[in-house]
Amino acid sequence: MTLPSSPKKVVVLALPGARELDLASVLDVFTQANWQLAPNPAYQVEVVTSDAKGRVTGMTGLQLVGNVPYFACTGGIDTLLIAGGVSLVMSDPEEPSLVTWLRNRAFECRRVGSICTGAFVLARAGLLDGKRATTHWEYAKELAIRFPKITVDSDPIWTCDGNIYTSAGATSGIDLCLALVEEDHGNKLALDVARAMVMFLYRPGNQAQFSVLLSAESAVSPSIRKLQAWLPEHLTEDLSVPALARRAGMSPRTFQRVFTGEVGKGPSLHVEELRIEAVRRKLELTSLRLSEIAEQCGFASCDVMTRRFRFHLKVKPLDYRARFRSSIGPGNSLRKGHPPSALVPNQR
Repeated sequence: MTLPSSPKKVVVLALPGARELDLASVLDVFTQANWQLAPNPAYQVEVVTSDAKGRVTGMTGLQLVGNVPYFACTGGIDTLLIAGGVSLVMSDPEEPSLVTWLRNRAFECRRVGSICTGAFVLARAGLLDGKRATTHWEYAKELAIRFPKITVDSDPIWTCDGNIYTSAGATSGIDLCLALVEEDHGNKLALDVARAMVMFLYRPGNQAQFSVLLSAESAVSPSIRKLQAWLPEHLTEDLSVPALARRAGMSPRTFQRVFTGEVGKGPSLHVEELRIEAVRRKLELTSLRLSEIAEQCGFASCDVMTRRFRFHLKVKPLDYRARFRSSIGPGNSLRKGHPPSALVPNQR
């Protein structure tokens, strides 16, 4: 980790109805980074609003006061972030002068990003045209419909396209800001900040917004619902359709039809997705060999696991592990790729 030569200016735009968590998460990450680097702060953080007195009412009604109104924000901006809020989805609260300011300042910034539905503000300013972007899963379809020039991906917790960053809802803003800290000052500082914030783990951007269990529809039939709860703890057992049908007390044909209708996907695909998610957790949290992971997650072989992992996540298991444990050197950009850290030895 290299100590900062001078603080980078991070500006967070908070509009009426901004979600307080979106705003606080950004401030907390960069402030924690400064504390970790004391007495050599890495960031100068400012909150700007559209109100002449710098005031803004948050989504829950909390009265907030920023540093300055946007038009009084002077000096160069390194990173410009937009806090989200439900009111930003359907309404167009930005006055023309604010949109003009946003466009002009965005072109001058090294990085521009949004937290949650802040993506709608970037979209209305035309800054996401031709870009891949994400937002809170609940509003991803609306973003895609209203702004067809954007390639909306509702799955990842954050994305990066060029110098434009977008993130999903709530705590994913923390993950995005940790990634920005990592890009600036390396993996160690990002992990130190994550530990200071008592985070369970620091998630890379390609993590899905939902786990398989959360994204699957809840079954109506008690036997299917009971089976859904049983599956994650028995991934090494025979989970073929006939075996699952017997456990559910149905014929294979009836089971296939009922499960697909109630869960929203076929039983074989659901089982494979559960196994892939289990593999991801093993890669993130253990140093097990791939052959050991394959065995513990119910795959017939390491080769089979690798092929299915690549099919679902478009990345090799060891590359996924390397990314999760990567060490992005100061000055290296997430946009240009990054050198993976040394892999755990004796992997195969």
